[in-house]
Amino acid sequence: MEKIVQSKIDAHLSDHLKQWSYTPEGITRDFKFDTFVDAFSFMTGFGIEAEKKDHHPDWSNSYNKVTITLYSHEADGITQTDFDLAEKADQLFKRFE
Repeated sequence: MEKIVQSKIDAHLSDHLKQWSYTPEGITRDFKFDTFVDAFSFMTGFGIEAEKKDHHPDWSNSYNKVTITLYSHEADGITQTDFDLAEKADQLFKRFE
């Protein structure tokens, strides 16, 4: 896994993942749902996708809100896998909008 440099992270977030932000802990986004069941359903779907890639997020859930942070510990930074999973999360979220 190759770590992506900061300028490319900023450009990718600006161009493709507009609702995600960069922090020292990784790329992060809050998702808000109508109900707890919707939030939990989203987490289940996203969890399956993360498991397929063997790349697991730091995340939290409080009622109808899910926060996801993606970071590649093996690369000590952000990798293409993080971007791929962020895009998958955005696609899954569209089902709930």
